Amino acid sequence: MKNIIKKTIITAFASLVVLSCTDDFEALNTDPNGLTDEQSEGDFFNVGGPFKPIFLNLYRYDPAWHTQLQHNLNADTFCGYMAPPRPFVGGVNTTNYGFVDFWDQFPWDVPYSETGVMKSASLVQQRGEEKFPLIYAIAQILRVEGMHRVTDVYGPIVYSKFGEIGASFAEYDSQQEVYNQFFDELDQAITKLSTDLTNEQFKNFDLVYDGKYAQWVKFANSLRLRLAIRIAKVDPAKAKIQGEKSLSHSVGLLASNDDNFIIQGGATHPLTVFNSSWDDVRMNASMESILVGYDDARGNVLFEESKVTAGTLKGLRGGMPKLGNYSDEVAQKDDYIKFSRLGNSYIADESPTTSIQLMTAAEVYFLKAEAALRGWAGAGDAQANYEKGITTSFTQHGVSGSAAAYIADATSTPIDYVDPINTSNNISALSNITIKWDGGASNEEKLERIITQKWIAMFPDGQEAWSEFRRTGYPKIFPVVANNSGGTIDTNIQVRRLPFPASERNSNPQGVEQARTLLGDADDGGTRLWWDVAGSNF
Repeated sequence: MKNIIKKTIITAFASLVVLSCTDDFEALNTDPNGLTDEQSEGDFFNVGGPFKPIFLNLYRYDPAWHTQLQHNLNADTFCGYMAPPRPFVGGVNTTNYGFVDFWDQFPWDVPYSETGVMKSASLVQQRGEEKFPLIYAIAQILRVEGMHRVTDVYGPIVYSKFGEIGASFAEYDSQQEVYNQFFDELDQAITKLSTDLTNEQFKNFDLVYDGKYAQWVKFANSLRLRLAIRIAKVDPAKAKIQGEKSLSHSVGLLASNDDNFIIQGGATHPLTVFNSSWDDVRMNASMESILVGYDDARGNVLFEESKVTAGTLKGLRGGMPKLGNYSDEVAQKDDYIKFSRLGNSYIADESPTTSIQLMTAAEVYFLKAEAALRGWAGAGDAQANYEKGITTSFTQHGVSGSAAAYIADATSTPIDYVDPINTSNNISALSNITIKWDGGASNEEKLERIITQKWIAMFPDGQEAWSEFRRTGYPKIFPVVANNSGGTIDTNIQVRRLPFPASERNSNPQGVEQARTLLGDADDGGTRLWWDVAGSNF
């Protein structure tokens, strides 16, 4: 978006564009093609039709400015991946904890909108739970994939009682209740799909795996392992049970880059728009510190050389205010857009990707490495999984020839950050963690290695990277330059969640009051989620 501020007029129409979870969705119950029940069931269109909106709104493709507010100007910055070169809203905005209500409703409004995952999955459930249980199983998996991202932003969400007829308000579940339901739904879906892995009912609606149910089972197992690891500190017993179910399942997990969960949406990735058309995103200083410090060959794939320091990658600090030596926001942006853009996959005049990456085999190897540290059966060897995660990521990005030397590097560490425009943004590296596995290190040090490499491998999925940073404290990323939270967020601990959005406060005030009770603390950015437990990871 060339200027988010100019779009504030859209606020008046927000209820027409992104609707709250309590809105009527009768329109979706009407078959747009006027097919008879027999015709639509014959080619599975009746139950398969709602899937495209689910796929294209897990990470919204269009319009790009929705995606910018759904992910980029919060999680992508909070996790240390990217940062905006322009100090939006006069330098007081969500990226530096001066939350902007209109921005912060999009992680909520997109999944609950008319085309979002909740309403579309409910439509599949109404039409297919009994007649087409295998297709409905896919909807269950996608609902978990979409909504774990929402609960991991806000905490309590509307889930088990979504769309309940006759309810006076949309009732929330606690995050613990939501996670328990996630595990139940994944169990059900995996069990159903495993009974008929060669069935091709879903082929014409599948934007990821071409209708191959075995691949969906691998993804569901991997997603269950991700969620099990997520709760390992708050509920280690349940985490172990759920994780070991995935680790022991006969169909297995994502194991190669051919298994990666990547949505083939056909449209240009929205990151391309705000990376190279709007110049609204650049490399984060934390990414520079780690990638350059490690001389990581993936760096020049993920990012472009800067124009401010020739031949180098250069990031900028997240959470910058409007600096006093600039007359306005545009003048400050003009200097900082010279820093590193995202790489060729997100540059309009190159060959930008049309794919959305939401889970990779590399991530799964790092999940297994941590599971091994925690003593979970079937996880294998922590070091072997760690190194396999690195090599799988290097292969994914076409730099596999560099992997062996990288894995053996026992000396490189993250570097200090230097801002060539404004030295007040300079900061020393926060970690001296090296790459090479050290079998004699503590589990805490081993975990820092695992999560640091996992963080690199998950790029550009800032939502998942932010969740893992909050859960573990790794990698050690630079704090914001300015903290405009008014004391509700500790600069060093960093932001833990987004407050419940204005759209929901206005349309479902009774539900939000209930949610605040379930949250157990203030509805602000400093309150930890249920799984976000302070202290040691072991």
